[in-house]
Amino acid sequence: MVERVALVTGGGRGIGREAALLLSASGVRVMIAARSATELAGVGLEYVSADLGTAEGCALAVAETERRLGPVDLLVVNHGIGSAHERLVWEQDPAVWRETMRINLDGPFELARLAVGGMCKRGFGRVVFTSSTAGEKAERSGSAYTASKHGVIGLARAIAQDAGPFGVTSNAVLPGWVKTAMAERSAKAEAERRAITVEQVWSERAAIYPQKRVLEPREVAQVIAFLCSDAAGGVNGEAITVALGGIW
Repeated sequence: MVERVALVTGGGRGIGREAALLLSASGVRVMIAARSATELAGVGLEYVSADLGTAEGCALAVAETERRLGPVDLLVVNHGIGSAHERLVWEQDPAVWRETMRINLDGPFELARLAVGGMCKRGFGRVVFTSSTAGEKAERSGSAYTASKHGVIGLARAIAQDAGPFGVTSNAVLPGWVKTAMAERSAKAEAERRAITVEQVWSERAAIYPQKRVLEPREVAQVIAFLCSDAAGGVNGEAITVALGGIW
């Protein structure tokens, strides 16, 4: 069995953490990256602290992975910023738009730019982006987040066309509501705005799915791990919704 090397961003918690642990358990050598060294250190894998919304931070993450583990075979781009602080588009602070694009779209482009060429030269690679159900459907008071997550799907599909002839696949996963720290922040912001409890917000979110619950991070991570596997070689340029059959 060929030993693969993975770089997983946003790997200190939530979906990224679970994906990194699943890949590691399958024999992959994993580097996780995020801004919080404290969170990263608690995962128990190789890590690098970097601002993945900058070209410099992305370059550091890729370089450290290559230096310590070897060339990147599997790139899981999972880091991101949510929409809890956004407003209606005519009230939106342009700085919020720019910050969201910097983290959610510029960073993923930089990481792919740095890693995918090597994959193509070696004749194998897997790229998986975490988008959102907001990557295909719009949310209210979320112009920046919605646009960025639509953009991530487009980026994944463009890479699929560029790198597909060289044995490299590129796909996106689109989670619905997941119990993560980012989603909890948005729940608190919504609860405050509507003068209801956080528990009520989560109950409403769960109610939109047939199973009347929200996702656990590991359920999304399992799809990511599959897309990184040799078995997923026929899946390329896809946006795969992981949302319990919900329509949003």
